[in-house]
This record gives sequence, C-alpha cells and structure tokens, in this order.
Amino acid sequence: MATRRGPRFKECRRLGVNVCGHPKAMDRANSPAFSKKHKTSEYGLQLIEKQKIKAYYNILEKQLVRAYKAAAKASGNTGEELLIGLECRLDNLVYRIGFANTIRMARQMVSHCHILVDGKCVNIPSFKVKVGSTIQLCEKARKSEQFKKCFLSDNKAPIAYITRDEANFAGTLSARPVRSEIPVQVKEQLVVEFYSK
Repeated sequence: MATRRGPRFKECRRLGVNVCGHPKAMDRANSPAFSKKHKTSEYGLQLIEKQKIKAYYNILEKQLVRAYKAAAKASGNTGEELLIGLECRLDNLVYRIGFANTIRMARQMVSHCHILVDGKCVNIPSFKVKVGSTIQLCEKARKSEQFKKCFLSDNKAPIAYITRDEANFAGTLSARPVRSEIPVQVKEQLVVEFYSK
C-alpha cells in the first residue's frame, strides 16, 4: 500500500503548522529563507488546508476524497464530519492513545499486527473504530521497551474522547469526537469549498 514518505520537517515549515508532532519540527520556521514574499490566493489557501489534513492523518489524496464523500453524505456539518471520520481511524487513535510517537509509527504498528481492537487483531490502518471499542497492544508488543516507553511517558496531553488504561496497555474511544476537542489546526470549511467546486 502506498504511504507518505516525504520530509516531515520541511512539510511542517511549508504549511506553517507542526503537523508531525515533533518538538523540533518548527525550529527553523521563522528563518528569513522560509518567509513568504507573495500573497496567497483563495485557491492556494484551500489547497494548504487540504494538505494539512493529509499531513496530520498521514493519508493520500484518494483516501481524503473517500473520507470527504462519506462526510458529505452525513447529516451534520461536512467539514466537522470529515475530521471526526478521520479522527476515528485506527492508526490515528493508536497515535492519540500514545502507543506511538508519530502517526507514521502508529500506522506501522497496525500493519505489523501489534494492535488489538476488542481483543481481535486488526491490521488495517484505515479501520473505523466505533465508540466504546477498546484498543490495546498485543501480548508480544507489550514486551517491547520502545512501545512501553511511548505509552507510559508522562508528556501525553489528555484527550476528552479517549480513556487510557495504563495497567492493561489499552485505550478506549469513550465518546464521539467533537470538533473543539480534536487537536488539529485546520480550517476544514476551506477543504469543503475546495472539493465542492
């Protein structure tokens, strides 16, 4: 399956937001070499917001289009439904719970069968997790020092719709995400305008 493998820090500087979550990603963002010297058009602003979403969730264009079409069919606000749908992807929740330091690492963990959903092994990163489902490390993965260090580190910001169970190396999607609780800096309405042309 195709994945995004471009330089992360360069992408963060170009988009103006730390989309990869690394503490050093924006260190050179204020350098004169990266300052913009021209006004961005309306289309350019929409394109940047679309690229932010793709970078935040480590997805490709085809996957984003599919997510947008599903959101457009939903009864709520299309932009919010788009982000909520992406937020409930298995690889993203593995990252949010804290099993992985990056979304790329989370995707790899899912693909390599290190993750269980309600006790069953799931190796599809785009798997839609339902509210109430429990995500946990498999027995073999719990012995990995890297995975344990990621999950038990104290620098994880609490997220309202996720409940962590450190004793069992698990996390639960306890509620449907609300836009105000989703930790991404994106103007989703511009993305909706981009695709609705």
